[in-house]
Amino acid sequence: MTKKLLFIGAGAVGSYLGSSLSRAGHDVMLVDPWAENVEMIRRKGIRVTGPHEPFEVHPAAVHLHEAARLERDYDIAFVAMKAYDTAWAAQLALRHIAPHGYVVSSQNCWPDPVVAAVVGPSRAVGLVMSNILVALWNPGQVERGIDPAGYRRQDVFRAGEHDGRITSRVSELVDLLSVIDGGRPTDNLWGERWGKLAQNAMGNPAQALSGLGSVEIASTAEGRAITIHLAAESARVGLALGYRVPKFRGADAEQWADASTPATYHALDRHLTPTGTGQRNWRASMAQDIVKGRRTEIEEMNGYVVARGRECGVPTPVSEAVVETVRQVEGGLLLPAPENISRALRQTGIPT
Repeated sequence: MTKKLLFIGAGAVGSYLGSSLSRAGHDVMLVDPWAENVEMIRRKGIRVTGPHEPFEVHPAAVHLHEAARLERDYDIAFVAMKAYDTAWAAQLALRHIAPHGYVVSSQNCWPDPVVAAVVGPSRAVGLVMSNILVALWNPGQVERGIDPAGYRRQDVFRAGEHDGRITSRVSELVDLLSVIDGGRPTDNLWGERWGKLAQNAMGNPAQALSGLGSVEIASTAEGRAITIHLAAESARVGLALGYRVPKFRGADAEQWADASTPATYHALDRHLTPTGTGQRNWRASMAQDIVKGRRTEIEEMNGYVVARGRECGVPTPVSEAVVETVRQVEGGLLLPAPENISRALRQTGIPT
């Protein structure tokens, strides 16, 4: 059945999901604050490339200031903005959904409580997306990268209610997104969300502060060290908070949390070391933000891990160091450079 879908945000995620659903025959409307992007979509549509067959679609698109004129009958509204823009984006989404409609947070970090505070828990659904790499470098052109294990259809989407129930609407949402990739309803939204947060927190800031891509980070001992320590701290905090944290970045949360044990550390180091050739040197979302001169999600990502760690008494020294370093890069006090990895590690007393 054709759905009327609203996307608040037509960046990499919004454009990729919106384009794919438009191609599947749904009525898609994109709202975006990047004027050049909206104008390009209006003139030429969106060109989607990746490991799959390229395609082009022509969804409707409006500038943010034009959104007030939209209908108020959308079946589903996706919030696809940066985490720091969640509150106003959720308010805009709420204004335009039908009485039976609901708002989906298709974001990184920990946005669901903010969405629920705006629209009400009964009209909020969480959507965790794992192992899907997307980028929007130029207006109207979105690219999907190849995940580290190689592109294949997989369980990318985990849709969940805030109270853990498996409802018809989360099953419907997974079915809707099945034209893009596999997925499943989850009764563990918070554990899934923390696993994705940990996966982002272990990779995004190292790229942002160093200017290096994913393969370049993983190809050095220092790059793997900062990645392992960030993952370990995030895993320890999530487990201490009582979340059922699923496997992320190819290892169990308990294994990441045990990284202070030498044998475990060496196993994780081998796990992260690139093997063979042909892997894409991808730039994660935070690294993309630095290149574009845009505010990053460092406060909402690693900063959130630090804050929750303080609540439950779990030390997060490496996370604190990278938050401060990325702040300095954002503020122009530091240039992105590989030596910033060593700098952040030295602040915590870790040998480099």
